[in-house]
Amino acid sequence: MLGASATFAEGDDVIGPEQRAAGRRFAYRDLTAAGLALLLVAAAFVVPRLGNETMTAIVHRSAESVRDFADAAPLFGFRDVHVGWGTPVAIVVAVAVAVWGPGLASRLSWRHLTLGAWLVSAAWAMSLAMVDGWQRGFVRRLTSEDEYLHEVPRITDIPATLRGFTERILDDQPDSWTTHVSGHPPGALLTLVWLDRIGLAGGTWASALCVVVGASAAAAVIVTIRALGDESMARRAAPFLMLAPTAIWVAVSADALFAGVVAWGIALLALSARRAVRFPATAAVGGGVLLGFGIYLSYGLVLMALPAVAVLVIARTARPLAGALVGALAVAAAFTAYGFWWFDGYVLVQERYYQGIASDRPFRYWAWANFASLVCAVGVAVPAALPRVFTWPQLKELSPVNVLVVAALLAVVIADLSALSKAETERIWLPFAVWLLAAPALLPQRSHRFWLALQALGALAVNHLFFTNW
Repeated sequence: MLGASATFAEGDDVIGPEQRAAGRRFAYRDLTAAGLALLLVAAAFVVPRLGNETMTAIVHRSAESVRDFADAAPLFGFRDVHVGWGTPVAIVVAVAVAVWGPGLASRLSWRHLTLGAWLVSAAWAMSLAMVDGWQRGFVRRLTSEDEYLHEVPRITDIPATLRGFTERILDDQPDSWTTHVSGHPPGALLTLVWLDRIGLAGGTWASALCVVVGASAAAAVIVTIRALGDESMARRAAPFLMLAPTAIWVAVSADALFAGVVAWGIALLALSARRAVRFPATAAVGGGVLLGFGIYLSYGLVLMALPAVAVLVIARTARPLAGALVGALAVAAAFTAYGFWWFDGYVLVQERYYQGIASDRPFRYWAWANFASLVCAVGVAVPAALPRVFTWPQLKELSPVNVLVVAALLAVVIADLSALSKAETERIWLPFAVWLLAAPALLPQRSHRFWLALQALGALAVNHLFFTNW
């Protein structure tokens, strides 16, 4: 037995005076952690509007720069109180998941739950997008001149594009890439070029790809937790993954695509580690391919090595490592053979980062405001559950949810300290955020409807009070 506090940390019912006292202590910690997270968010919204030059969201301010880059700080967007035809749909989805989600998640067959997590996550994301309307909220999201699609019609020779990719990263180079293409490896651009080549051109198809793959991360996370030996916690986590505020940026940002790709890479690694599939070696190679492709979608996804290592630690095996390395190195070899050297791109993108708006975003604000953005993306249930995540008996026993959440937290801390994620972390950190969303599974089951309702209210508030850039 782990003791009363650990038992309550798992969300089990408590009995007896000692257990009830332990339950009250943990409940107090839950609410305190959630309250502190809300104070952080409030401070991040208020501080930039106090006129303090030493603690501001943007320096060298002008009315135009504040409107374009800091109007909704710490979120990237602008203030815009609005409703849309997606509003009632989003409310219906939210109520349905909050009321019936926990019960259904505990009873459905595993196959139906996995598919349901994917479909409901996509429905929630689309209903929030439709608050902004079909064109504004979905079709045109990836079509601005700063986005990947702007470059797609200009790619006529893929090998030549890869050979010359790094030459066009810096902003002072002739014919430099648009903002998003220059800030990432060529994997995302190539994905949309391939989509265009098969006849699925334009913003609608690109957005649909991001939503479908991004929403699938909900299924990947619960598949991983179950594969690592804790189906009960996977089922408890499912409603929180379905009703996550991250859905605002799943519909639509390319980072949702990134999140889905690497989430399934981790899931395949877990399935291989526990030999939960017929061909575990093949799953290991597949996981390596997806994780390897991930670092060619975004440089920062090299930090997905932390959740990957966490999977091997939880499973107490390094057996899938060889296959995963083969898969990842095969991806790297292909890109290198066609002329793109990842390390050159990474060095140049750091210089390019400070040629843009990042130079006017002071780290002294964004170092902590990034986490306020993250709270907006994952909702208050995640910080509420953190005291239960850092429960030593659970960590010592390598509980899958606890260890995976700690690995994801470590990844975002490193990303933050790099100073290469100043602002926009509500979307940039999506690949890490989806793993944090498993944390509320540790909250007492009888409180899940309450926390799900708060998650939904937070997402609805953000989506109706602001127009986010993604």
